Parts: sequence; structure tokens; C-alpha cells
Amino acid sequence: MDFVLPSMEEVRRVRGTNGFTAISTFSGCGGSCLGLEMAGFEIRAASEFVEAARDTYRLNHDGVPISPADIREINGKHLLALAGLDEVDLLEGSPPCAAFSTSGKREDGWGNVSNYSDTAQRSDDLFFEFARILNDIQPKVFVAENVKGLTVGTAIGYFKEILRRLRSCGYRVEARIVDASRCGVPQKRERLIFVGVREDLGLAPVFPAPLPTRPTVRDALGEYLSIPAHVGRFDPETGEDLDFTRYAIGREYKNLRLGVVSRKYLNLVRVSPVKPCLTITATAGVVGAASVTHPFEPRKFNLRELRALCSFPADFELTGTYRERAERIGRSVPPLMMKRVGETIRDEILRRLP
Repeated sequence: MDFVLPSMEEVRRVRGTNGFTAISTFSGCGGSCLGLEMAGFEIRAASEFVEAARDTYRLNHDGVPISPADIREINGKHLLALAGLDEVDLLEGSPPCAAFSTSGKREDGWGNVSNYSDTAQRSDDLFFEFARILNDIQPKVFVAENVKGLTVGTAIGYFKEILRRLRSCGYRVEARIVDASRCGVPQKRERLIFVGVREDLGLAPVFPAPLPTRPTVRDALGEYLSIPAHVGRFDPETGEDLDFTRYAIGREYKNLRLGVVSRKYLNLVRVSPVKPCLTITATAGVVGAASVTHPFEPRKFNLRELRALCSFPADFELTGTYRERAERIGRSVPPLMMKRVGETIRDEILRRLP
């Protein structure tokens, strides 16, 4: 199938064209914001306390004011003032989700402060901070994202409490697991999406219908997969040596068939070129760590490839080392996924309002 990503200039031309405004929380480098802009929303304010993420955000969302404060230290009035608005159409946020990931410590880490990017924080309570901001701002609609592990095992109690808290803010709320590969992203990334509509508006939450086809690794990377060593072992942007044969995973890589996850090293997979890539995480840029790898060469994906596999424009600007840049992408909601969510909310809720 044809897989075409817009340039950043093309995104800038369409942002703000649908007439609806949005405020972003837990904004990261701006993956969700970029997707909403692709759907025509105007992002009026953002919030992100990780400095490196803010640096990248500013490069790609010029003119959007971004608060550097910890979310616990701000309120909805602060964000509305930052946005220059009395009310907003859409509030979005992706509270950090490591505490609920099925590949993490889960309940053993709940209540603890742990490392997050180049900072440290407690993360299992951040959804309740999002609910507090939601209650302050009272947007027409909200959308929030988290890992599907929030609906598994002992985390279900958290999930039910989050739903209860969001509904208590005056919203009709539903949550559904959405696969990014069914939203036009060449990556099988399943995420729990919450959508809420303010009760007085009388409309139900909506979710994007799955697309009939899924883009593959080959669709995203094209000729770069067809020519062995076409790119080489070094990342063109940072000079990082991406070859991992000097690490333990290098030996395991040789034994893996395409598309098969290692039984020895969790998350190590030699991706299949004819399927969507498996989930790209924040550790994608740690060369010796077990994660997704190139199908034909014993190396990690370079930044050009990571952008494409995560549906970021080729000219989306990144800052820092290879590891820091890859982390920014791996932590983000894929823009094309949020574009589909935003388009559905735009067309089936916001445009139906008087």
C-alpha cells in the first residue's frame, strides 16, 4: 500500500483550519499534538516538565506556549490563561504509563518515585492529576491515552477508579483499546484510549473505525530495506554506532527468524518487513538493549527509520543524542494514530454541536 507522511510545512498549513481549539497535557515532544494538528486542530497551550522534551516540542510547534511546571503544581485556570482562552473544545493528555506496563514492575512499583527520562517522579497517580485539570477546564471533549496493561490483572482496580473519577467531572466516558496499525501507523502499538464528552452536550464518546489494511515496515521504509547495508551501521544524524553485535543480543539476533520475539531477551525482535513493526518503546535508542531491530542488518533502526515507523514527518526536528532522540519518539503517541482519533471526534462530536 502507499504510505505517505506529510512534511512539517504541510502540517503547519492545515493546523487550526477546522475551527476547534485544544490544550495538551503531558505533551512530551508533541506526538499527540502533531496528530491533532494534522486533523486541523489549533493547539493553544501545552504542558511538559521534562526539559529535553520541551526543547523538541518548541522546535516543531512554534508559537505554542508550553508550561514547564510539574502537572501537580498547576491548575486548569493556569492552562486556560496560557492558552488565552475562556473555554476550549478539546483537552488531551497521555499520563506516563510505565507503572502499568505489562513489561514493568507494575504493582511492585506503585507509590514509588522512579526514573523517568532525565527526571524522577511517581507516575501511578498522574491520571488523577489529569482528572483534576479536566474538572477545572471543563472542555467539550477530552481524550487520554495509556497502556492496555491498565486493564490487566491487579491494575483493573486503578482502571475502574480512573473511569469513576473522570465521570465524576461531568463526562460520559468510554475507554477502548486501539491498535495504531489500524490507524495508518506501520507499527502494532495497542493503546488504551479514553474519550469523554461533557454530559450537557448529549452525545456519546466515539472511536475511529479500524482501517481495512495495515501499513508494513516495507511500506514505511521502502528502498532502504531492498538494498543491503544501504544506510550502514551509523545513524546519519548523530553518528551513533547502531551495530549491536558487540552485545549479548547480537548473538541471539542471528538465531531469530523474521517477526519472532526472542524467548531469551524480552522485547528483542527481528521485525518482519511484510508486517507492521512491533511496539517501539523508549528503549529503542539503547543500542545494547532488547527491543525492535532491523530485519536484515544487526543494528537498531536509525532516526530516519524510527520517524517513519512511528509516523512522524521526515523533517520533524529532534535534539540531543541518538538515545535521547529515539526516546522522545518511543514515548510518543504516533501522530497518525491521534490524527484518526482527532478526526473522529471532530466529525462525529464537535461538528454536530450547535
